[in-house]
Amino acid sequence: MERRAYLRTVAGASAVGLAGCLGGLAESRDYDVGMTSNAFDPAEITVAAGDTVVWRNTSSHAHSVTAYEDGIPDGADYFASGGFDDEPSAREGWTNATDGSLYQGDTYSHTFEVAGQYRYFCIPHERGGMVGTVVVE
Repeated sequence: MERRAYLRTVAGASAVGLAGCLGGLAESRDYDVGMTSNAFDPAEITVAAGDTVVWRNTSSHAHSVTAYEDGIPDGADYFASGGFDDEPSAREGWTNATDGSLYQGDTYSHTFEVAGQYRYFCIPHERGGMVGTVVVE
């Protein structure tokens, strides 16, 4: 009987403790798109023109946020973590020195001024399908 009482107490305390932790995580989300080990979460987001999207690396792997140059609307500003002006420079920067890397907890943000669809990817995980889309209305 003592063992069962102990297990009930520990299980109840654990559930209460975890509930507090999980609730804290949900409330403190200060980003729009997270990065798992091989995906953007969510993979697609819709925002209004003029909105700023914040990406946060929520995994232990290094990632990038890199626009496909041919995947953004005409007249839109190119975007990439690391501040690159175009896709070839972003790819070269990553290959030569992992420039543009976002490590665990790092954030990157971009303000979308032009309506349309923006396709982007993570350079080191592109082959694994780590791609995303921002739809600007």
